[in-house]
Amino acid sequence: MPSKHAQQVIPGSTSGRAGVKDQKEGVGHFSEWSRATKKEFLVDWQASRESEWIIVQGNEGGDLDSLTSALAWAFHLEHSTMNSSNPLKAIALLQTPKDALDLRPENKVALDNSQMTSGHEDVLTINELPEDPETLSTKVKGIVLVDHAVPLRKWDDAKILSIFDHHEDKGVAPDASPRIFEKTASCSTIVGRQMLDELEKLPEEYHMPHELLELILSAIAIDSGGLAGDKATDADIETAKRLLKRSKWADEDLMKVMEELDDELGDAKKDLATLGVRDLLRRDWKGDLVDTPSPRTPTVSLGFASIPLSMDEQIERTEFEELFDWFAIQAAWTAEHGKKKKIREIVLIVRDDVRINQQQADSLFHTVKKALESEKSLGLKPWHRASELAPRQMVWTHESGAGRKIIRPIVEKAVMEWD
Repeated sequence: MPSKHAQQVIPGSTSGRAGVKDQKEGVGHFSEWSRATKKEFLVDWQASRESEWIIVQGNEGGDLDSLTSALAWAFHLEHSTMNSSNPLKAIALLQTPKDALDLRPENKVALDNSQMTSGHEDVLTINELPEDPETLSTKVKGIVLVDHAVPLRKWDDAKILSIFDHHEDKGVAPDASPRIFEKTASCSTIVGRQMLDELEKLPEEYHMPHELLELILSAIAIDSGGLAGDKATDADIETAKRLLKRSKWADEDLMKVMEELDDELGDAKKDLATLGVRDLLRRDWKGDLVDTPSPRTPTVSLGFASIPLSMDEQIERTEFEELFDWFAIQAAWTAEHGKKKKIREIVLIVRDDVRINQQQADSLFHTVKKALESEKSLGLKPWHRASELAPRQMVWTHESGAGRKIIRPIVEKAVMEWD
């Protein structure tokens, strides 16, 4: 049965891998699978085999529901297809930096209960990706969204294979399958139910480790108030029943198990005494770039933080315990987190002179222009005043980060091949 006493957690801010002396290696099939999958993904990336992988990702808030849904569906995708003619490789990506996972103490308690390796070594976090999402999104087989209706802008170029969410349908990826939007207390309910439905239709069921079952039950418990709150739906209750029958608590009373899980995780969730303002801000931060109609400021960075403390309580946690200090910390955090993308400009000019007449200059201009615009990796967009330019003048903007070393060879090749 779940422990009735919440574990005390002091979030750390260390980076890199946990020290050998401090690390407790996970036990059981679920931990072993997660660790092996992470290693295999990184090995395949090094060997340029990213296209074989599906990335299952939740929202960047990194709550227990999002984390659990991603891990559960990635596990199911791999295990449900391993004996088929089309085995899939799937990995859960937590879109939260590793050192921010424990800013939600309930995550650490639930993962410890599921016998995962300490320090979150078993899971892949956003700061461990070996390549930026903008680039990786163009290479992977696709992504699956869980507890999230729309991908973050940096994943825009990825193919969305499936969506599971318990919020509003934003109309993204209408051809995704499965594509399930349903009002439940927990997205883990939707993912868990789909897993069980598909598992029970297989010619032979794969082994579902009890640690994973109990992790899903934990997510449902904390989101539904132990199934006793107003948030709990019939789907939450029925799915929890099905999961419980397969778990190590199969002989226990469902409501008692869920109440104790909710108590344990709820106590941990409230244990925020050690967090300063910066950690409170990043603990539940969700944001992305948003388009505007302004040609001068085509995108703005929009972010939201949810903090379960009053402003007065937060101010008391600043160094000087003054209002100005809260805003200084907030400004420093948002400046760090919402770093502006570098927008570059390319200017192309071809003029006629004694060596090249107007007709030739026109031809050369269009040849180079076509070569640049055909290079999809640059993502060139016409400058907002491009319509005012004279003949044989063009200005583009781009966010690819490509500088002269990338641009020059494209232009030189076009000129050398110009006829």
